[in-house]
Amino acid sequence: MCSPGTPGWKDNIMVARRRDGIFPHIGTDAWGRNLADAIENTCAEHGVVSLPRQAVTEGLATALPDTEIRGLIASRSGKKVLKPSAYRLVQAGDEQVLLLMCDVHGAAVVPWDLNDRTVGCWSPPVAEASHRVQELIAAELALNEARKTAKTAEKERESCRRAAGDDTYAAQALAAATQKHEDAERRVGELEGERQALLTALGGRRPRPVVRAAEEGGEPKAALALAEQPYEVAVHMQRYAAESLERAGKTRGYDLAESLVDAGQLSKGMNVLQQWQITRPDGTMSRLWRLAAVTGNNRALARLNIFRVRPEHLVTGMPQSLLPMPKDKKGDPELLLLGQREILNRLSDRLNEAAAKPEPEATDPSVRAQKIATVSAEIVIGCTKPAALEHVLRALNVNDHLRGIQPYDEDARLIALFATLVDAYARESLLADALAEAFPDARGVDLLDLVGVRDALTANGPLDPLVPLVPAGDDVSPTVLRDIAVRAITALVFPGIPPEAPKRTNARTVRDTGRFWPVVRGTLQEPAWSQTKAKTAEARTRLWSAAIAQLFLHRGNILSALGFFGVPETAKGAGQDPRSLKMLLLGAEAGDAAAWAALVQRMAPALIHAPQPFITAGQGSEAGDGRKGVRRTPKSALAALTLAYTATSAPNISRALLLAFAKAVLERPDATQPPEAEDGEPLVCYGERHQVEGRTPITAGMVIAPDTEGRPTTYIADKAWFDETFPVELGRPAPGSPGSTTMSPTAGTSTDPTATVHGAPPTDPRDQLTTLRQELPARVELVESGYQQAVDSAHTLMTDFEEAHHLRVQLGEDALPAEQRIEWMEKLTKVRAAAQASMTTLEQVEALILQV
Repeated sequence: MCSPGTPGWKDNIMVARRRDGIFPHIGTDAWGRNLADAIENTCAEHGVVSLPRQAVTEGLATALPDTEIRGLIASRSGKKVLKPSAYRLVQAGDEQVLLLMCDVHGAAVVPWDLNDRTVGCWSPPVAEASHRVQELIAAELALNEARKTAKTAEKERESCRRAAGDDTYAAQALAAATQKHEDAERRVGELEGERQALLTALGGRRPRPVVRAAEEGGEPKAALALAEQPYEVAVHMQRYAAESLERAGKTRGYDLAESLVDAGQLSKGMNVLQQWQITRPDGTMSRLWRLAAVTGNNRALARLNIFRVRPEHLVTGMPQSLLPMPKDKKGDPELLLLGQREILNRLSDRLNEAAAKPEPEATDPSVRAQKIATVSAEIVIGCTKPAALEHVLRALNVNDHLRGIQPYDEDARLIALFATLVDAYARESLLADALAEAFPDARGVDLLDLVGVRDALTANGPLDPLVPLVPAGDDVSPTVLRDIAVRAITALVFPGIPPEAPKRTNARTVRDTGRFWPVVRGTLQEPAWSQTKAKTAEARTRLWSAAIAQLFLHRGNILSALGFFGVPETAKGAGQDPRSLKMLLLGAEAGDAAAWAALVQRMAPALIHAPQPFITAGQGSEAGDGRKGVRRTPKSALAALTLAYTATSAPNISRALLLAFAKAVLERPDATQPPEAEDGEPLVCYGERHQVEGRTPITAGMVIAPDTEGRPTTYIADKAWFDETFPVELGRPAPGSPGSTTMSPTAGTSTDPTATVHGAPPTDPRDQLTTLRQELPARVELVESGYQQAVDSAHTLMTDFEEAHHLRVQLGEDALPAEQRIEWMEKLTKVRAAAQASMTTLEQVEALILQV
């Protein structure tokens, strides 16, 4: 023990006076500072970035027993370092992670919100969803108060009903109490409806928490930090994460908590230091460092349940009333303990005191938690690239689960596989090349932040890093970025292969599958290219559908995309139309059937993942329509919508209706407010128009059904409206027409949708004139866009040649060969001649405009 006057001697006296027992006490501040020095020096020796010093002293050292820190530290050359047996360096892809191996307090680790097993429970991290969470919390608080009021009113009513006497006053009192109870129950119903509407607007999920690398002195460090959030939101989100984890763990074949009680924790878990930044109701800010479980989330949650500690209390503050001490003064019941050392020491003292009783109950935490009083753990204390730490840890979590034996939810497994596929592209340095091939008109593929792109495609971050893939001249909007993300995911899951080389006589040839297909095959462990069959196509489509679902707030059934891709797309690539949404909409408006077919494929994910889904998994009966309804597969629904553009057998479908529906479907996922009718009438779902009660609440993201003129109606478009407007028969081939009625959901202009339309094109000249007048404005805009792109390309070419000339003169280099210059000049002469001819054509068009 230190003598008086030595720094930390009071802390050591306090340690000596603590109650002895199984459950450990936490080290002092002095040992925490020593541990911080040792970690900093060890990380410097290995060339990795260390933890923030505050994370060590407040989050790590306050979770270690007082005797544990002493066993981790050694002195060398007058400075403190970690013992060689206390840490190990791990290679994680291109990054290195330094792990501290030690024993931590059994109740010191909270589950990580970013566990890949519960990825389906989280929606994309958009700001609007975060605001809705706050509204949901307020609605739940109001609902709880209303239920209490209703309960009190019910007791008053029953009291008045049982009261003796039949005078007028008693009857009036009973009537007043009955009315009060009815009003309270009505208010409960209203608040329950509001809460359900908010849950529907959130898609029944919560937005995924976004973490970033913690900073110290403006430099990123090897720890994570959550964005600032109000106290109520932090509690709500932590509870939701724990409930989601418990639901995912129910498929386990044994009781994990009882296993920990009986045998303790048999394997180490990996943890990371994470900071919660919480705004208190009084306006103060608390920044709490805690250990979060990267792997072993279920074990971390089970340990806390055994200790009877709520996860939200560890990260937001433990109510003092839950861990009282004799010295505490009775005061504010809402007083929170923020220091982790204080919380764990109080917990250990209480459990040691209970364990010291002669015959403690078998259900008491002091008995059940004895074998997990401390647990072995590996803690991230350093890394080579802090900005990529979250991604590295998530990949380690995915790998740990994919190789595990525990049941894995199918959606979560597919999302984890897709994340592994994106990492495989990045590891082979092919991610940028694959995106450059998929987006030939991108404004700057070389400007891509590949780490941000990986997070965007896996829904672990915003879509902003995809901006360089937007064509030059197009506006950047959430709708455009989501379309870019869908196209990028499609290109990565269904990569194209080079054209087949001409066969030589009597020579065995091996099909060249290019650079990208082997990455997919190796990651998904598929058979050889020649063995690609329907089973492979279905598995790949499921993977695509699960990856796409992450981009939408409302998550539909991933099986709704089965049939979208077949064996040709799986083997040879999706072959997407390279045109942007803007060009496809203009093309469809100008009468281009191929543009509409490609636009339908771009709409397909939004048709599945909508508040009122239009395409669902296979429904009905193939044997007959009477028993289960009309057979409707996802492929049939997509075909009917595609062929509606050129079909003449459906008089209630017009191009104005189709274009209005397409624009609404593509844009509504980004809406922040529920749709409203122009005349102010209340909107109802089309399939519920004859219902009086039990109607679906109208929330943001829903689409108003258009009429044949493209004007909004008073109905919300839903599955019933879609199936009635685009029936099954519309997607069937006409008698005698060859081929299939559908195309792959990413095919471009290779298939002519008019090949299987019903009926012949209209021949009435009046109808032709009406159609042309409707299409000509879009065609003029297409020409304008094309000319603007040509002007921009010519300007860029001139700038490049000027720069080349300047550099040649500056460096004194010789001029290019005459043959090369003559060839370029001949090409530009032809281009200029074509431009001049087009000018003559445009002048003729200007004259004709006056005559139309």
